[in-house]
Amino acid sequence: MKSVTDLLGSASASQVEEFLGSLSDNAVAALPYLFEHWAHVNHQLPPAGDWTTWVVLGGRGAGKTRTGAEWVRAQVEGPVPDAPGKARRVALVGQTYDQVRDVMIQGDSGILACSPPDRRPEWQASKRKLVWPNGAEAQGFSAADPEALRGPQFDAAWCDELAKWKKAEEAWDMLQFCLRLGDDPRQVVTTTPRNTQILRDLLEEPTTVRTAAPTDANRAWLAASFLEKITAKYRGSRLGRQELDGELLKDTEGAFWTLDMLDGGRVREVPPLDRIVLAIDPNVSKGKNADACGMVVAGAVTKGEPGDWKVYVLQDASIRGAGPSEWAGRALSVAEDWNVDRVVAEVNQGGDLVELVLRGIDPNVSYAKLYAKRGKSVRAEPVAALYEQGRVHHVGGFPELEDQMTQMTRTGYKGQGSPDRLDALVWVVWELVINQMSDSGGQARIRTL
Repeated sequence: MKSVTDLLGSASASQVEEFLGSLSDNAVAALPYLFEHWAHVNHQLPPAGDWTTWVVLGGRGAGKTRTGAEWVRAQVEGPVPDAPGKARRVALVGQTYDQVRDVMIQGDSGILACSPPDRRPEWQASKRKLVWPNGAEAQGFSAADPEALRGPQFDAAWCDELAKWKKAEEAWDMLQFCLRLGDDPRQVVTTTPRNTQILRDLLEEPTTVRTAAPTDANRAWLAASFLEKITAKYRGSRLGRQELDGELLKDTEGAFWTLDMLDGGRVREVPPLDRIVLAIDPNVSKGKNADACGMVVAGAVTKGEPGDWKVYVLQDASIRGAGPSEWAGRALSVAEDWNVDRVVAEVNQGGDLVELVLRGIDPNVSYAKLYAKRGKSVRAEPVAALYEQGRVHHVGGFPELEDQMTQMTRTGYKGQGSPDRLDALVWVVWELVINQMSDSGGQARIRTL
């Protein structure tokens, strides 16, 4: 069965005009709000059967929020505006109160935007509550405040981005105790799939059903430039499989880093830094199929003993397909932007070429050579240990770098190609912290790792 979106999307302009012309004025006015006719039938309509939880997994922009909002409408609305629906009390649970309001309620695909004028609920901001003309209510809750779910009771719930909740298990458990009204209390979970324990456990429950869709499934409602850009950059990567394809990825067995570990150390603001370094992992060949020249900028707060220092990863400036003069120029430009104290580079492959190219552009660049005598995994493991200790933070997200990080294990790199970005990250952390533990002055110009 095809939806109206599918049918009209494949119809000619004259066929669309003919179809709309055949409808009455009331039908035309009602058409945008008849979601069962517009929905993607494979992932936006509730599955048949006896279920308690419906998990909607989807890539970015796949229509998850609209699905949740329309499901709430279907629960609370009756055949006419004043008539009761199947549910009278609904819990709306998001990552924060602001996200409940800004995404689930007031967002472009939220409940208010999806509701027809004669059935649109009133948003009572001071009470964090929606009230429908028929008396049904929806109360907003933050997953970061599980205790707020003690006391109230509901016959339906919509949970958004469960896999991102900081107190997921506590909030989820409290919500289950609240679903005790009516004959058949149900809940819908809309989330980008992330490999979290709460989501894995939920999907294993016998009373859970799920639907899934990639970002591309909703292309009719997305900007073509967005799809082209985002697909070109992330298609095929682990992050792309999660964020675009809506695939629930398992952590690489034995990986030094997990996405949960990286998310736990992510920050938005940076304290004053005492030292900033740019590390380069140069590529030998050039062209679109060549490895990238890894370039990572990081800074350190060097208060106390080196064992207490913290590192902040500032930029993944890696560049693919560039020759020596191109990546050297980029490296020096990035170094100037961040006012770095030192540029370091692995020279096993490039030898003196790296220094010659850099100094050919800027003779005064502060530069140090790094020689790799240990394998990539051996070098990476102590860096991963610093992450585990909470001493390395990412300032924002670096998807391509983090994709490589989550595939590095003690037995080697499990991804495709070379972990060029990860190599640069390893070098910069060694230079900022690990080397300093045995070199208090930090003045050595040549290092062997």
